[in-house]
Amino acid sequence: MINLKLLYNDKVKSGLNFRPLAYKCCTAVLVAERYPYVTEVSMALVSDYEIRSLNYKYRKIDTSTDVLSFLDGEPDYETKSVILGDIIISAETAVRQANEYGHSVERELSFLTVHGMLHLLGYDHDSPANEKKMFDKQNAILGKLGISR
Repeated sequence: MINLKLLYNDKVKSGLNFRPLAYKCCTAVLVAERYPYVTEVSMALVSDYEIRSLNYKYRKIDTSTDVLSFLDGEPDYETKSVILGDIIISAETAVRQANEYGHSVERELSFLTVHGMLHLLGYDHDSPANEKKMFDKQNAILGKLGISR
């Protein structure tokens, strides 16, 4: 049984009702990974300006991006719980990318949420082999949710 606490903040007041789907996406990743801990994840929709500032502050990359993930802590083995981390998504970039790729904003936000969750669980796309593994996992999770291109 997955126990997830999702702290959700639409900082840009995007008007998107994404919180319920964000919860489903985060839960689907935890189920797919058989993650055994009571989990807390913080998620925010922000502007391109804010994500660019965070990208520069923490990664020294002076450009906006679609999603950032920040791992918070290690599991507490006694309580079987973890504050996993933060997922920051640029709402503006998500809308732009959805238009570019010809799919819904909800699909794009779902993809970015699953992508961010997988980063929090240790996946990366720093090599072709790791990228294939991560993107195959993303596609499988999105497929189980009935979300496809």
